[in-house]
Formats: sequence, C-alpha cells, structure tokens
Amino acid sequence: MSVLSTRPALKAEIDKVAEVAGYLWTKGWAERNGGNITVNITELVDDGMRALPAIAGPFSIGTALPELKGCWFYCKGTQKRMRDLTRDPMGNGSIIRILPDCAHYEIVADAPVAPTSELPSHLSVHNYLLAKGSLYRASLHTHPIELVALTHSKQWMRKDAATRMLWSMIPETKAFCPRGLGMVPYMLPSSVELADATIRAIDEDYDVVMWEKHGVFAVDTDIMSAFDQVDVLNKAAQIYISARSMGFEPEGMTDAQMKELSDVFGLPK
Repeated sequence: MSVLSTRPALKAEIDKVAEVAGYLWTKGWAERNGGNITVNITELVDDGMRALPAIAGPFSIGTALPELKGCWFYCKGTQKRMRDLTRDPMGNGSIIRILPDCAHYEIVADAPVAPTSELPSHLSVHNYLLAKGSLYRASLHTHPIELVALTHSKQWMRKDAATRMLWSMIPETKAFCPRGLGMVPYMLPSSVELADATIRAIDEDYDVVMWEKHGVFAVDTDIMSAFDQVDVLNKAAQIYISARSMGFEPEGMTDAQMKELSDVFGLPK
C-alpha cells in the first residue's frame, strides 16, 4: 500500500508534482528524461512514516549538508520521464530521508526508484535555502525552449539584460517574477561547479536561474509556484521571439511604465 493512501496532505503535494510534470511534457520542456523535480516534504511526514524501514540504501550524497538533518524529500527518479511521472508519481519517483550524518540518504517509499542523478545539486540548494531561513521547499529544473534559445546570444547573457527585456514584454512578467532571471554561464551539467554557481545566483536574490544553453533552475514555496515563474518568463520570451519573427524589434514597456507598475503594485524597483 502506498504511503500516500492514508496521508491526504502528502498526496496533495505529490499530486501537484504530477500535474506540473504533465505541463512540462505538454509544453515540450521535458524531452525524454529531461528535467528534475525535488520537493522538501519534511513538514508533511508523520510519526508513522518516520518509523518506516528503508527499502534501499544508505547511499552517499557526496557531501555533508548539515541543514538537511532529519529532512525528507520527494524526488523524480533518474532516467524517468516526466510524461510517466504525471500518471504514476510514485512509480517514477521516490521518497527519501536524510540520515543523521547529513551525508547519506535512504529510499523509504514506495519503490526503490533511484533519485535524480542531480540529487547532490538539488539538495545543496535546499540546504542553502534552509540555512537562509527561506520558506521555499521546491526546486525545478526544466528546458523551456524560448528561454534556452535566448542564451545562445551573448547579448542576453549579460547580467539583467534578459530580465529587463522580459519584464518589458508584458506587465505580468514583472508582477509575477519580480526578482527577474539570473544567468549562469555554461558549465558541465550535474557538476559541483554548476550547483555552486546556481546557489550564488539565488543568493543574489533570484528565484529563477538560467543555465546557458541548457535550461532553468527555479525555486519557490511549492512546485506549482516554481513552475508558474518559469511559465511567465518563457511567455515573455515567446512574445519577444514572435515579434522578431514578424520582422521587427518589439518596443517593450518603457522604464517609466515599469516604474509606475512597480509603484502601484509594490514591486521591487
């Protein structure tokens, strides 16, 4: 019997993951087994779950992450497809718990599905978020087509150049993504260097970080909110690219218009 069957709050959280996985596949952002989702579910774990024996492990994280002591996570499985996760999240993902040494984890439920190969990177970000006192509990990596396309031009890799352009395409972009888009130059996927650069970008107060020629990494309070930020930013990129494909450079909102928007809705300047 699934651990979700008697835990409606936990099931609702995993159902959101499955729903987002379906959106990622439908949008073409999750080819084959592309992309990863990791959600801190510690606050939804009851005493009964804590008493469950491990079904696999322990496994090394590869580093010690002291803020994760006693934490639990739902993770997309390695080599698993988002389109499969959406119909069967517990068959294509797993629930893990971090052991007291903060350097190993065990798989607890429902099946011994190995978590994403990028688990050390995701957990490092969660460790940083907890250390900072953040309420963010979800991390998402995906490959939004138009945002990735922008990173093939050095013009948009300059700090906040893409942010300014994306904000100017439609008012909702700044309203719903007020911290903009951080930029990380190309680094080997799954590398420690990429994880460290992502954490530095988040530390600069970005919620969504663009990996050059690869994809985005987003964090938020839950997985749906993380998806929403990426969705809004990519819509702005679509508007820009659509205008360019029609043969003109879009005007975008002026600085004065965006300042007015910030003043009226209390957004960061």
